[in-house]
Amino acid sequence: MEILRRRISLNLNLLFLLCVLLVVFHIGLIGADASNASLAQNEKPLHQCVQCGNGEEQRIANRISTNEDDKDIDIIAAYSDPSGAFRLGRVKLKDLSASWVWENSVDGNHHQPLSSQTDPLVSRTENEEKVERSVDGQPPAEGEADFSRLSSMNPVKLKRRAMRMERRALRAANLIREDKDVDYQMAAAAIERSKSFDTTVKGKYSIWRRDFENPKSDSTLKLMRDQIIMAKAYANIAKSKNDTRLYNTLMKHCRESQLAIGEANSDAGLHPSALDRAKTMGHALAMAKDELYDCLTMSRKLRTMLQSTEDNVNAQKKKSAFLTQLAAKTVPKSLHCLPLHLAGDYFLKGYHLNHNIDREKTENPSLYHYAIFSDNVLATSVVVNSTVLHAKEPEKHVFHIVTDKLNFAAMRMWFLVNSPSKATIQVQNIDDFKWLNSSYCSVLRQLESARLKEYYFKANHPSSLSVGMDNLKYRNPKYLSMLNHLRFYLPEVYPKLDKILFLDDDIVVQKDLTPLWSIDLKGMVNGAVETCKESFHRFDKYLNFSNPKISENFDPNACGWAFGMNIFDLKEWRKRNMTGIYHYWQDMNEDRTLWKLGSLPPGLITFYNLTYPLDRGWHVLGLGYDPALNLTEIENAAVIHYNGNYKPWLDLAVSKYKSYWSKYVMRGNPYLQLCNISE
Repeated sequence: MEILRRRISLNLNLLFLLCVLLVVFHIGLIGADASNASLAQNEKPLHQCVQCGNGEEQRIANRISTNEDDKDIDIIAAYSDPSGAFRLGRVKLKDLSASWVWENSVDGNHHQPLSSQTDPLVSRTENEEKVERSVDGQPPAEGEADFSRLSSMNPVKLKRRAMRMERRALRAANLIREDKDVDYQMAAAAIERSKSFDTTVKGKYSIWRRDFENPKSDSTLKLMRDQIIMAKAYANIAKSKNDTRLYNTLMKHCRESQLAIGEANSDAGLHPSALDRAKTMGHALAMAKDELYDCLTMSRKLRTMLQSTEDNVNAQKKKSAFLTQLAAKTVPKSLHCLPLHLAGDYFLKGYHLNHNIDREKTENPSLYHYAIFSDNVLATSVVVNSTVLHAKEPEKHVFHIVTDKLNFAAMRMWFLVNSPSKATIQVQNIDDFKWLNSSYCSVLRQLESARLKEYYFKANHPSSLSVGMDNLKYRNPKYLSMLNHLRFYLPEVYPKLDKILFLDDDIVVQKDLTPLWSIDLKGMVNGAVETCKESFHRFDKYLNFSNPKISENFDPNACGWAFGMNIFDLKEWRKRNMTGIYHYWQDMNEDRTLWKLGSLPPGLITFYNLTYPLDRGWHVLGLGYDPALNLTEIENAAVIHYNGNYKPWLDLAVSKYKSYWSKYVMRGNPYLQLCNISE
């Protein structure tokens, strides 16, 4: 029994050992399967897009058969659960979503999606075509590689790629359209600027002038000038393209054409070789056109040249304005000589002791009284001579001349030795008017201010010439002289007179002026000729209507008028206290924000709605700046006015107007001959 019991126990131990071995063997098999699953996970034979996942990390656990006909392939997937434990799972191929794709474990290339909806016939056909091309030795069809890469991208990435391409195309189209719009705008601006060009001045050239269309015009000269412009444009383009040969050729022809033109203003003045030069230039331009012509480039280059030319013209205009003002206000040597000799003889010959003045005539309101405020002896003599010459009763005419201390002796000496027959001449010194001081006169008080002194005398200051170039004329020394503002104090200067005719020293009288005293001014203070034509010379041209003090009290479209020949009713002046009105507005303009310096703007304000319009035939203006005036109107006018910079006693004067003034100069006068004043 004991032996039997031992055998049974041994068999049981062997059986238990066998069972243990079987269990260990089975566990080893499972471990091998797990290792294969881990390797498959690293090779990632299957994956799912991020957007399509449910948050779990999916891993592929085994090799997958690529047999398209087998729809029930089992796929063992290994994954980690939320607790981190390693899990195995099975899934059918047909149960996978369309976002799953095949992946080659060797090169990592993605293939078609694992979708049950893939058409087997289409896939098979494509594969057959590829096989056929590979057998025939043909390269893959163009775009197949890109298609394979794009087909592996998920739909979201494909949509984003398409949207990026659309945005790029739209942006490129917008840039092209904006570039074209800029070109159109530049072309339109250039056309508008060309319309504003002034082509009426004699000697100015422009292809838009009407006479350019005239077959009898100077066509050769204009053709050569056009050729030079085009040649310079092509030369600049050639230089930008590093075409040195063509650039040098065009510039050479430009120089030769300019030499042929010279100083010519018509075809008659051209060099005999000019026509040959034009033909040669034409051939050069044809060659340049064949090599360089591009509409857009050429139009841009011409617009650039036009803009550069306009800038140069504007700079030259500023220089011309400055030099014109300088020449107009500089006293010529002959005019400086005349007062020196007159003043010397006035004291040497004892004329300063002669104080015989006919007080009765100078204060008689029934006579015809004239007021002339000037420091120019020669100009004043022409005004007096022309007035007396046309007067029907010269003995009834009285001239009140006021000048400054510097020219008083010369002015008085001239009229003592050259007194017009029968007329009465009174010469006064403005410094003798003791009542005219800074405590009473606003202008004198302002002229003593530091700001106004800086405005006038510090020419190199940034606030002067460089900035105020447009208002350079207001730096005329005459605006510093009280002679220019004395016209606003006529009742104080002539307290016993009722009416007086104010005359500037740059006018010429051509008719008898006595009818002016009989004109009914209808309660107005000032009788003057209006100067407005359409939109010209109205109040908004003289006053600053952006200032409420001006805009609230005056009409911007009110018609302007001119000083130079004005009949003043002094009785009505005193009644309305016009000098007080002038003082009020002059004080308001101490900072020069209502108007610039000068006497016309305050005159327009002071006599606003108190000016009676005279017939235009009494007073014709513009002989000092406008060379295109109607000569018939000038000859029929009672008074002609050389207002402007081109005064008749200067070399700047308009030659065709100068004779109207020079015929009243006493050419035989010894003082004029001594100073070489021929006219």
